[in-house]
Amino acid sequence: MAVRPLYGNEIAMKILFSSLSLLLATVLTGCSSTPAPPAWQSSASSSLQSFSSAYLSGNTRVADLEFARARTELAATGRADLVAQAELIRCAARVASLEIGPCTGFQAIADDVGPAERTYAAYIAGRWQDVDPALLPAHHRAVVNGPGAGKTILGDIEDPFSRLVAAGALLQYGRLTPADMEIATETASSQGWRRPLLAWLGVQAQRAQQAGALDAYARIQRRIELVSGKPK
Repeated sequence: MAVRPLYGNEIAMKILFSSLSLLLATVLTGCSSTPAPPAWQSSASSSLQSFSSAYLSGNTRVADLEFARARTELAATGRADLVAQAELIRCAARVASLEIGPCTGFQAIADDVGPAERTYAAYIAGRWQDVDPALLPAHHRAVVNGPGAGKTILGDIEDPFSRLVAAGALLQYGRLTPADMEIATETASSQGWRRPLLAWLGVQAQRAQQAGALDAYARIQRRIELVSGKPK
């Protein structure tokens, strides 16, 4: 009887490295001859998926609960690399939503993880001088190695979450173009991710106001009101 892989958190898998597959890649089911995986694997994966969905939709309370549950499961293994992976998922979600700040959970255990994790942390923080592109997932590697000068390949990233993470990294590094900003905004919109959509609309509104584009500013503000349900 064939064993079919089930993926617990597709968002997280898209942004992490091949060496991190133990946490998120495959939960095997179906064959009596196949040993059941430890319960923490499926539990942590399910909680990380729930965290991602809740966080991006703007439900902070549920997101915090699910992340704490996942982290507890992973910490029970005594493996810093697994806990670091979860912390990077949380920080990547924040970057995608333009909630810029130190990745404190990861920093607390950074000395106990490998260069791939540290490279990814530097990448999403916009510290590309500390990035070894060879250690990044291919789509993020292409962003770092992109041509710059107003040209990026953000729109070529297939996965929506990875696209938003890359946009947040580009913004911090100072290489985000107006076209990229539009791509990020519409990516969040198409997924129904309220938190990042409001963040990217806010950036668009600020840019329009600074440019004196009053009609565009008013249009963006109306869209913000529609998403948030709070008239300005």
